[in-house]
Amino acid sequence: MAPRTVIPVNKGWEFRQADKSEDESKFLPVGQFPTNVHLDLLANGLIPDPFIGKNELDVQWVGEAQWLYRTTFSAPAVASGSKAVLAFDGLDTFATVTLNGTVILETDNMFTPFRHDVTSLLKEGDNELSIHFDSAYLRGWKLVEKYPEHKWGVWNGDSSRLAVRKAQYHWGWDWGPALNTCGPWRPINLEIYDARLADLSFDNTVDESLTSADVKATAVVESVGSRADKVRFEVTLDGKDVASETVHVASGVATASFHVSKPELWYPVRYGKQPLYQVKTILLCGDEAIDEVTKKIGLRRAELIQRPLKDQPGTSFFFQVNNVPLYCGGSDWIPADNFIPRISREKYFDWVRLVAEGNQFMIRVWGGGIYEEQAFYDACDEYGILVWQDFMFGCGNYPAWPELLESIKQEAIENVKLIRHHPSIVIWAGNNEDYQYQESEGLTYNYEDKNPDNWLKTDFPARYIYEKLLSDVCADLIPNTFYHPGSPWGAGRDTHDPTVGDIHQWNVWHGTQEKYQNFDKLVGRFVSEFGMEAFPSVKTIDAYLPLGKDDPDRYPQSSTVDFHNKADGHERRIALYLVENMRYAPDPLEQFVYSTQLMQAECLASAYRLWKRQWKGPGREYCGGALVWQINDCWPVTSWSIADYYLRPKHAYFTVKREMAPVSIGITRREHRHPKDKYTRVYIDTSARIEVWGSNLTLEDLTVDVVYRAWDVETGEQTFERTEKDVPLPENRSTEISAFDVPVRNPGKGEENRTVFAAYLVNKSGEQVARYVNWPEPLKYLHLQKPKELKAALTEDGKTVEVSAEVPVKGVAVECEDDEVKFEDNLVDLVPGEVVSIGVRGAKEGTKIETSDFIFRPSTAVFTIQATADSTAKIAATNILGDG
Repeated sequence: MAPRTVIPVNKGWEFRQADKSEDESKFLPVGQFPTNVHLDLLANGLIPDPFIGKNELDVQWVGEAQWLYRTTFSAPAVASGSKAVLAFDGLDTFATVTLNGTVILETDNMFTPFRHDVTSLLKEGDNELSIHFDSAYLRGWKLVEKYPEHKWGVWNGDSSRLAVRKAQYHWGWDWGPALNTCGPWRPINLEIYDARLADLSFDNTVDESLTSADVKATAVVESVGSRADKVRFEVTLDGKDVASETVHVASGVATASFHVSKPELWYPVRYGKQPLYQVKTILLCGDEAIDEVTKKIGLRRAELIQRPLKDQPGTSFFFQVNNVPLYCGGSDWIPADNFIPRISREKYFDWVRLVAEGNQFMIRVWGGGIYEEQAFYDACDEYGILVWQDFMFGCGNYPAWPELLESIKQEAIENVKLIRHHPSIVIWAGNNEDYQYQESEGLTYNYEDKNPDNWLKTDFPARYIYEKLLSDVCADLIPNTFYHPGSPWGAGRDTHDPTVGDIHQWNVWHGTQEKYQNFDKLVGRFVSEFGMEAFPSVKTIDAYLPLGKDDPDRYPQSSTVDFHNKADGHERRIALYLVENMRYAPDPLEQFVYSTQLMQAECLASAYRLWKRQWKGPGREYCGGALVWQINDCWPVTSWSIADYYLRPKHAYFTVKREMAPVSIGITRREHRHPKDKYTRVYIDTSARIEVWGSNLTLEDLTVDVVYRAWDVETGEQTFERTEKDVPLPENRSTEISAFDVPVRNPGKGEENRTVFAAYLVNKSGEQVARYVNWPEPLKYLHLQKPKELKAALTEDGKTVEVSAEVPVKGVAVECEDDEVKFEDNLVDLVPGEVVSIGVRGAKEGTKIETSDFIFRPSTAVFTIQATADSTAKIAATNILGDG
């Protein structure tokens, strides 16, 4: 019996427009493989880059055309009793596949891998393979017309996307362009075998004591003619043997069970290591190895805890890994490019590393994109990032005719099988916001009706997909991973109910457009979406402007810059939050970009800080996590991302990083009224009241000193200092520390509105473990002073910039033209008498760290640092919102 042979079909591909004659559209070479049509048209210079200027509008015809791909590949002779299969890992989307003149496959689902037996058609030597791709956009509209009884409707894109099993964001979203792709977007292989390992799965159980684990490995064997009779499982960790067993195949299945004493457990980042056991599975015929599959698994005990709470209604919603309750601060994830085949494995790792370095623990794979590449989940496994995985449904009323349900079922089965071994995945959710769409449109939903057949007869038939079809697939294939029917979802309660399940909190930006200072009133048990827009880096804007820095549209309200913001009403909303909070001007561009990023940074930091305050320990997990919308972009755009398309962090990335540090301190400032006496409601004075709490997300109790200081923002004079000794901060929770009126020299005269207040946590070794500076708000009312002694020094090893000033400075930002230079912190607040250290990576001799040429203009807080050969630094700056 011969070993399985895998021959990549990845060479010699060419393409042309299929709905034109060959005289009008000749075959041209593809630019890469796997590929899609836009990449190939770009590689051949036939379309402009859709990411530049308004070129998106000029390439819409591509998604409405038909395209033909073909290649010739060489195949060996197929021995008698062997089988030849063409395996298509991903065809986007409506594809007709022809081998040597015979149609072998017709597909209608981008997400589903397909396999076809070509034994009888394959020739020894050259074989011609062609794939005809129809327009998913036009086919979608034909399906809409075919089923007029369905109540079609969407948020984002158009209704045709609901009928097509394809990445929904290809129709355009409120952060992405409409670029409807097609093509062989994942690998194609020719496989020849007598038998193969068709599937490899694991059922892992870690004992509650964490002292032992049981691993059940199951291999599914496909045999042709002569039969493979044994499977050998070999388990190793860091190259060392852990266990092995050879078992016989029975009815096409081989199963081995392993007991692991004192297992090396997989933990989320910060809480432990991420050891990955390697399981090599070898298919044997006698003693001959004929196939092999290797996967890496992690042993961990993962749970979603929903239980009654003390003192508040509803139930908790938080994740627990290896008996450790986790406050899951993290981000939502969209595809990292509109053209998925050009996302490299390295780029996936760069993105996930950015998340881990930002003190985030979870990524939610959003339901309008794709089931991600293995590289994405590999990176999450290695960096210790938990994954919330949506199924691919979002923001609409999906139909459910029988053929579509069958396609969705196969899609779910295949994709769950592909990624279920990854220890990072801790929850699957049925959709993104489809229950919210149902509520907004008044579609029929009776939670008490538990008969799935009835659901298909309503105007919300997709309930059958989320609560029956997908639920059954998960129960069968991943019974130990929690399944959640949707996001947000609260067991039939209104999706805005903050006391149960998860919520999407969009009453800041969308909805009622609340002030972000009120995020403490907008909390939920788990907030799986919230956000605030900000412009991307000026470098990113210059990259998409056709003429770069010389482009006449290089200003914030230009039509090209507006084109690169897909959110409805973004002009009004950005302006609203800017004008409520700070002084700003649209010119120069650099200053406006800075202002929007400062606003986003303040907004998101407030949410994380205030919601983490509600993580109060056992029985009081009133908020179990917050996932910001969103970590990334799919093209250069103004959006809610905290890092732009080129992986350039916005300032919010750093404020979120500080809020999710292992130990942090929180402060909020509230209006406090002093009554005249206990018998009347007449007030004699109004002042600001400071509330202080500490968040200890480590697993050790801490005792700290809390140091308080205050300054007058106009004079820079210190007005207050006090220390509280031996303050306990119990492990893994937030603890209230103190509350008092803002200390000022002339109380009752409004000077609390010009007092900046700082608090520090200091451990018993005298080390500062947390710091936070609280400012009167709105910032626009402050008369901040331009510092005369703003200093910066690059340390001798070139790894740190130390910054200080003699007056309070809000939001000092450092930048570098060289993208290889990375800052470990940014947008720092300065107060007199202390030095703030900012880590630097990638600086070399002569590295120039600088900002644009708008330094010294009002309302900026950026400066130039020139790192010279003798490791000195020069600096120039002016104060945010300042009068200088």
